[in-house]
Amino acid sequence: MPQTPTDSERLGSRVLPARKPLAYRCLALTGSFETGKGIPDCFSGLSGDFDGQGISFGVLQWNFGQKSLQPLLREMCDQHSDVMKSVFQSQYDTLIKALDFSQSEIMKFARNMQHPVKHFVYEPWHGMFVALGITPEFQDIETKYAHEIFEKAIRLCREYELESERAAALMFDIKVQNGSIAGETKKLILADFETIAKSLPQDELEETRMRIVAKRRADAAKPKWAEDVRARKLCCANGGGVVHGIKYDLENQFGIGLKPMG
Repeated sequence: MPQTPTDSERLGSRVLPARKPLAYRCLALTGSFETGKGIPDCFSGLSGDFDGQGISFGVLQWNFGQKSLQPLLREMCDQHSDVMKSVFQSQYDTLIKALDFSQSEIMKFARNMQHPVKHFVYEPWHGMFVALGITPEFQDIETKYAHEIFEKAIRLCREYELESERAAALMFDIKVQNGSIAGETKKLILADFETIAKSLPQDELEETRMRIVAKRRADAAKPKWAEDVRARKLCCANGGGVVHGIKYDLENQFGIGLKPMG
């Protein structure tokens, strides 16, 4: 009887030492929440035209429909043409030409590479895009294009007087999954902060504040998504937990701890 893979097998061993930029580590964690996969596979999320966007790819689901995927692919072609040729092989020239298509033409191109009803991407394109996402070069490009969201997450940390890498991961996941923290929710969070004992050690204070943010943001989500939001956000706040049936340890799997962001 085949054995069910363990959480460590699904997410991989510790592959993100602290020398990796924090933005990369946060992106990988959120990517893992989104895909249920570890590094590097979490960078290869791929979906078809179920939402009218043609092809969506990567941790943040950059897509052809909103013209957000084309810049990443062009930059990869410009800076790492050897990797692109290795990945796309006989389809490399086809992809290069498609990137210069009009918007209507590139959407037609995207829809021709997938099932018209079920929207799964056909081979060899599916395997090629997945192979692209696991290359370090494309992961670096994804991290670059996610940097604006990461900077907004850092500003949220400062707004709520949070200083740790774990807080950055929490706020980054909020920005990606939920977009923001609305004014009414912020008032509730700050009111809860006032009830925290002033004598708490710094690490305990940091964790308590993160748990408040996590719970209040989950409470503000639409009811059908609230428990998913709660699981993800408390996993960040607590440094671990279970999300979508997978057990996470942020320090050991992603190198994200309570140390200051720096």
